[in-house]
Amino acid sequence: MATQSPKEKAEYLVSSLEQHGQGDYIGESISQLEHCLQAAHNAQKSGARNELIIAALLHDIGQIIPLESTKEVRMNLKNSAENVGRVGHERIGSEFLRSLGFNPSVCQYLTAVNGSYYDSLSSASKKSLEFQGGPFKGAELATFDQDPLRDDMVALRLWDDAAKVPGIKDSTPRAREYLSLITAHLEEQVVA
Repeated sequence: MATQSPKEKAEYLVSSLEQHGQGDYIGESISQLEHCLQAAHNAQKSGARNELIIAALLHDIGQIIPLESTKEVRMNLKNSAENVGRVGHERIGSEFLRSLGFNPSVCQYLTAVNGSYYDSLSSASKKSLEFQGGPFKGAELATFDQDPLRDDMVALRLWDDAAKVPGIKDSTPRAREYLSLITAHLEEQVVA
């Protein structure tokens, strides 16, 4: 994919979301595509920067992209159980996006610093948290707390949590509406 233009890469991402995102969002009452679109819309409504809107849209791309696009990464994760859903979907997604030119465990942080946050999680999110090792403690918490991207990651997680509402498809922007935003971001990466 390295020889494709930013517009072609963006088109591929949007097409992948549209074609392969119709599956169930494990443990929720909406599709994977609708979940991603709601997360991006939540980011947009909050006035987030363009790269955070894109991150919200693509945060679960590792569960959506065709398996043949992820063969090498999946081989490296064969004996791993990094997450609920498609095994290692965070790593699959990040490697896939990195291969397209994007620059390179918030739930654990939020449950550690906000006791009521755990109670607000869906059953599927609680199960995912359990597989990730539970809330951060000690050094993990201190390290995450010092991360300069902490606030962005927390915001993304909260948009993700709120993106599980059935029946709002008509009021949620479609994937194609983000095409120019993704293209512009990828063009900036080529120049940088």
